[in-house]
Amino acid sequence: MKNKGLLIVYAGASGVGKGTIMKKLLASDSNFRLSVSATTRAPREGEVDGREYYFVSHERFDELIAEDGFLEHAEYVGNKYGTPKAPVFKMLDEGLDVFLEIELKGFLQVKEEYPECVSIFIIPPSFDELKARLTGRGTESDEVIAARLQTAEQELSNQSLFDYVVVNDDVDRAANEVLSIISDIKNNKE
Repeated sequence: MKNKGLLIVYAGASGVGKGTIMKKLLASDSNFRLSVSATTRAPREGEVDGREYYFVSHERFDELIAEDGFLEHAEYVGNKYGTPKAPVFKMLDEGLDVFLEIELKGFLQVKEEYPECVSIFIIPPSFDELKARLTGRGTESDEVIAARLQTAEQELSNQSLFDYVVVNDDVDRAANEVLSIISDIKNNKE
């Protein structure tokens, strides 16, 4: 019988490089999966149902809430987002390690629902570096950057709630540190 997989909550402030690290992690181990969230927002061009998101109606989303079908859920800018339990638990039962890339509020819900989850928080080397990364993108207005930095400051102040904190001063080094954390946990479980 296969060992149950790890549920890994993976979070960090906007602009910290979570997505870049996640690409490296997923490419490094065929046992890793990134959970797919459900949302009530309409698909964007090129998005595929079940790949980027499970696209559902507001009514279906509310039914899933009533059925206790989410590990976590939230509303953001008029749309609802959540992590469906069924596909995550199926992957865990198959022995796969599942990453949930979610925000702080979602993490707190998951921790209550699934206390044995492993939580990893990615931080920038400094707040000034985070500001430089967000500004350097050149894709957002000063107002949006200011809002992201304010949110980031709030998120960074809660890093002590997580089991592990990884500094993304170098993407390869940070990805290797996450891999090492997961490897140590799995070795200690056996």
